[in-house]
Amino acid sequence: MASLQTTPLLSSSLTKINASIRLPNPPQLSHSLPKLPSTTLRIDQLNGSTRTIPLENNVVTTHIYQDLFTPTDTSSNSLTPQLYAILEQVSDRIEMHKNIGEQRNNWNTLLLNSVNMITLTATAMAGVAAATTGDTGAPLLALKLSSTLLFSAATGMSLIMNKIQPSQLAEEQRNATRLFKELHTQIQTLITIGNPTEKDVKSSIEKVLALDRAYPLPLLGAMLDKFPQKHEPAVWWPSSQSQRKSTTQERKRSNNGWSEELEKEMREVIEVIKKKDSEDYERLGNIALKVSKSLAIAGPLLSGIAAVGSSFVGNGSLAALVPLMAGSLASAVNAFEHGGQVGMVFEMYRNCGGFFTLLEETIRDTLEEKDTEKRENGEVFEMKVAMKLGRSVSGLRRLASKSAYCGVEGIVVDEFASKLF
Repeated sequence: MASLQTTPLLSSSLTKINASIRLPNPPQLSHSLPKLPSTTLRIDQLNGSTRTIPLENNVVTTHIYQDLFTPTDTSSNSLTPQLYAILEQVSDRIEMHKNIGEQRNNWNTLLLNSVNMITLTATAMAGVAAATTGDTGAPLLALKLSSTLLFSAATGMSLIMNKIQPSQLAEEQRNATRLFKELHTQIQTLITIGNPTEKDVKSSIEKVLALDRAYPLPLLGAMLDKFPQKHEPAVWWPSSQSQRKSTTQERKRSNNGWSEELEKEMREVIEVIKKKDSEDYERLGNIALKVSKSLAIAGPLLSGIAAVGSSFVGNGSLAALVPLMAGSLASAVNAFEHGGQVGMVFEMYRNCGGFFTLLEETIRDTLEEKDTEKRENGEVFEMKVAMKLGRSVSGLRRLASKSAYCGVEGIVVDEFASKLF
């Protein structure tokens, strides 16, 4: 019985109980974020109109002044279109000089090949005519006349070619193209910086006209003399017609990068340019000029001798030798003169001499300006001169000090020699 009573107790202890816990709901918040006040940006212009723009901030009032965006100087506004007009002319000249330079370079190649081929053909005909001396009929006469005509044509073409010097003409146009590009960059810089002056406009016009005079485009009437009496450097910059007036009144002013040492250094650089570079290029230019003159005379002269001698072919061995030798030499002379571009070498020396002359005048004109404020900054000017001479600033200073030392040493030697003798 006892066992039977315990059974329900065991079964009740094994039953599974499921339970859950419920939390109370949070209270709802009734607060809301404050709204920002809608504000505006008011823009007041000088013409009286007002523009309002909605903003999410405080009211801001901005005054726009037209003077901040447009220059007040009306003269500079009228000068800028003038610079643009000059810039267009410079661009046109760059293209013209470039095209004509290529054309004249082609002249040099074509004329040289033509003259040499004609000369060699005439020489071959004269040789064949000399080899057929036993035949006195029409073939010999035809060869003699053909060689004579070809030699005469070669002589005339050589005269024209030596007169105009196509290689020198091509070098002139290359230099003109480079200098006009440099002027084009300078004018663009003036426009970019802004506030051009009347002096800038006049200076740009004078530079264009000076380049036109230094490197003319036409041949007839305006071509440069290819055989001057003496070598002279090219001048492509306007000459200063007005001298700067120096005032003796002392006044306070900043040095603008200039000092007595720098001015002395620049004067020594002028002396070095005059005694070393200018003299060297003048000497080399005179040598190139003499060689060019000699070859220009020798080529047509030999062709003329060959033309005359070819008409006497068949009258002896000497009559046959003269046109053959003269024709061969004429071909060699023309090849050396125009193939070697002797005229271009002379023009190159002339242009280099002009470069050093311009640098010398630029330094001298800068030093003659007594007011240092009107000069270019001294440090920048020294750097430009050093770069143009292919040196560093320290190298330029060493060159000037060496020149000053050699000059003082030379003066001492001269004084000592004068005392002795």
